[in-house]
Amino acid sequence: MDRLQILAVLIWMVILVVIPVKVASHDYGEALTKSILFFEGQRSGKLLPTQRMTWRKDSALRDGFEIGVDLVGGYYDAGDNVKFNFPMAFSTTMLAWSVLEFGKSMDSDLTHAIDAIRWATDYLLKATSVPGFVFVQVGNPYADHSCWERPEDMDTPRTPYAVSKQFPGSEVSAEIAAALAASSMVLRPIDLGYSARLIKRARMVFDFADEYRGSYNESLGPWVCPFYCDFSSYLDELVWGAAWLFKATKAPIYKNYVLENIHNLETSNINGPPILSSGSFSEFGWDSKHAGINVLVSKLVTSYTSDSTPFISNADKFVCSLLPESPTLSVSYSPGGLLFKSGGSNLQHATALSFLLLAYSRYLNKANRVVHCDNVVASPARLVQLVRSQVDYILGSNPLKMSYMVGYGQKFPLRIHHRGSSLPSIDQHPGHIDCNGGTPYFNGNNPNPNFLIGAVVGGPDIKDSYSDSRADFVHSEPTTYINAPLVGILAYFKSHPS
Repeated sequence: MDRLQILAVLIWMVILVVIPVKVASHDYGEALTKSILFFEGQRSGKLLPTQRMTWRKDSALRDGFEIGVDLVGGYYDAGDNVKFNFPMAFSTTMLAWSVLEFGKSMDSDLTHAIDAIRWATDYLLKATSVPGFVFVQVGNPYADHSCWERPEDMDTPRTPYAVSKQFPGSEVSAEIAAALAASSMVLRPIDLGYSARLIKRARMVFDFADEYRGSYNESLGPWVCPFYCDFSSYLDELVWGAAWLFKATKAPIYKNYVLENIHNLETSNINGPPILSSGSFSEFGWDSKHAGINVLVSKLVTSYTSDSTPFISNADKFVCSLLPESPTLSVSYSPGGLLFKSGGSNLQHATALSFLLLAYSRYLNKANRVVHCDNVVASPARLVQLVRSQVDYILGSNPLKMSYMVGYGQKFPLRIHHRGSSLPSIDQHPGHIDCNGGTPYFNGNNPNPNFLIGAVVGGPDIKDSYSDSRADFVHSEPTTYINAPLVGILAYFKSHPS
């Protein structure tokens, strides 16, 4: 190629960079409102008079009563009627982080976001109210999953499951501590007494998790697995919990805990001898907290000192693992541009990892830094651009021109894998629908009669295809931990629409 040809290519590249690509615009404010409304559809317990998703009614009003403990409330994690506290606590932590990071952009939706957080913390306080025990689940998952019935009709066993000193569960206990600590900061300006109660309980539950170490896989494996097994050890949750406690309290004991234990994460193996886990810096979700720890702590350690290692370097490596142009890319992208990682319910990865990218872009901007991925330089604006591409894909800028949020856009999933949504409401069908009575609705091809507004489903496959089938739960089931990080992202783009 001669010099003139090279010059022509360079000019064309500049034109591509300078001239914006016109894409379909999205109403991020509408999507934000609906993403928060979704949590009202997942509520368990006695609903408030202010309940906006009115086809849902009271459910599971005697949870825990058989053993003399009030465990009423909280959230159903997905399309079933079990309360799994591990993903519930993670969703709460991410809702709280969304408000802490982007709450100023939420406007009138901020009140509803805080209500969603408090609905969870009220329950988590109940789940940690008995000294020496942490309740981690309510409902027999096998019995529940064998039925297709509304939460209002549940007649399957509402068995409570707990960890204790003798039968520990450090991962779920530490995640609850993180949720309570993060939420205490959200509630502090609104209800100082309640916030103090949350942080006091967070300290207590964290101490319990740390002193009596062990995985709930061992103590409750037959009931928590394969649904929410912990595959990444409990050490990441302990460090994650300590990081949130440090952020909430500024107590040096928690900062020291993080610094002393962070290096252990790279050599953890819950089912055998220690092994090197070199890819853990790129993992984040309800199970693995590694990337979240690095991004969170990178803000708490504001300069390049011994305290900042390895947080900032690992956060940078995390960024490089996601950038499509990076030589160290470790995820896949569909032809339409959606981020993919292994495992089901893929949009949980797209939303959780995008949240971290967006948060980190803000920290980089404040520190006047960029990320170097070998010879590729990633600016904070590039991170924001990548996050926007993921959000826009979810909202309909994709090959199918389909929104994966129920109730947003002209085309969205109509047959989501969700019991309450797929069965007629109490208002429409006051009579009891038993365990097998819902099967015809599950097998039928009619759209769900109740819109679970704001629910984001598991999403398309890696070829950008989506079948809109209740039976295809990997792709059609919504979860709280898909929506929770998306709340913060949508708040940001509401105030930065272009």
